[in-house]
Amino acid sequence: MRPAQLLAAVMAMSSVSAALPDVFSDFKSPSQVRDILVGRQDNQPDSSATTTEPPKSSDAPKPSDSPSQTNSESSKETGSGDSKPSGDSKSSGDNKSSGDSKPTDKNNSKSGSKTSGKPTPTNFGPDVQPGGVNMITPSALAGTQLYKIDDYVTFVFNYTSLSSTPKNVDVMATCTANQATYTIAVNQTTEPTHTIVWDTKNYAADHPNSQPLLTENFQLMIYDSNKSVTDVPQPGLLSPFKGLNFAMYEKQPYVNWTDYKCANCNGAMGAMEALTVKAMLITSTTTVASFLYFAAAFGLW
Repeated sequence: MRPAQLLAAVMAMSSVSAALPDVFSDFKSPSQVRDILVGRQDNQPDSSATTTEPPKSSDAPKPSDSPSQTNSESSKETGSGDSKPSGDSKSSGDNKSSGDSKPTDKNNSKSGSKTSGKPTPTNFGPDVQPGGVNMITPSALAGTQLYKIDDYVTFVFNYTSLSSTPKNVDVMATCTANQATYTIAVNQTTEPTHTIVWDTKNYAADHPNSQPLLTENFQLMIYDSNKSVTDVPQPGLLSPFKGLNFAMYEKQPYVNWTDYKCANCNGAMGAMEALTVKAMLITSTTTVASFLYFAAAFGLW
């Protein structure tokens, strides 16, 4: 360490040691601190020392008057014409308790209840599966059926997993093209096996307010007459059926083969098709010519 640094350290320590007595001069000993603290007296009474006063006994009940005196006083009150009953009680002549009292017997009340036109379905447990419809004609495995308008269309079906059989069912058809619903049969009495025949020829005459049948795809709907086709399936009850799709077409007048003209039929190739054939021929010719040239150049041919 250099002398200058050593001298600076000595001077610093001397100044610190000179200031230490002044710092600790204000400190007091524990005995002096105890003299400064002043104790505080607790003037609140001790709860354990308080005594509860015993409850004052109520006045002894006065003995009631003798029965003879009571009877005589009551006879005087009822016999005299000047006596007036108190405001809280009524005399025997003005007593209307029998007329004002209402019977509480429920048998006397009206127990009739209004019944709705729709029967109340029975609730089954969640382990019971909803009922369904099994198509027999046409079969579900036969694919999409095509029916000609003006023909008779036959639907045969039965029910499966029904714990409660509906009284009547509705058979409808809907078309996705015009969002229309076509009535096939309504309020049909439930039978073990249903056979529904749809007369498409006279449909327009039988249903003048309905939209005409289109050459489009249709969907068969079978559901309970007391419910809607959009109802949620419930255990044991018939759920709405929408599992059969079929198509219908409108017949066209007969045209001789020589006079028939197909608007979408054309035997000639289009511009794109001709261009494709040309590109294929050019590519094939170039490939064959290149192979022969290199084979002759290398003496392979």
